[in-house]
Amino acid sequence: MLERLAELVNDDPAITRWGRHLDASFMVEVGSDQYLITVRAGRVEAVVKGPLVQRAWRFAIRARAEAWARFWEKVPAPGWHDLFALLRRGEVAFEGDQRVLMSHLLYLKLLLAAPRKVAA
Repeated sequence: MLERLAELVNDDPAITRWGRHLDASFMVEVGSDQYLITVRAGRVEAVVKGPLVQRAWRFAIRARAEAWARFWEKVPAPGWHDLFALLRRGEVAFEGDQRVLMSHLLYLKLLLAAPRKVAA
């Protein structure tokens, strides 16, 4: 799902506007798959699939593949619809510089929900 993230986010001016002050690389872990996502001024510049050995990132968002699959459904069930709902369920973990993550939380929520646009 994350391979198309640049297209899904960059083609949506509402999402890119929310991230216009974010310049960072961060990791999203989907089960054992790691993705390094680089954002510049709200636009996804790159999505690199790992393994990410010795690659720098500001923060990481990690969850089981099954949790992400439920999160990325077209209309997720209650408790699977939001990052903090996943956190409450114990399905997601945040690591690294959480100040950056929280400063751009709405943008990150929109960015990570973007794959729902192409969900079956």
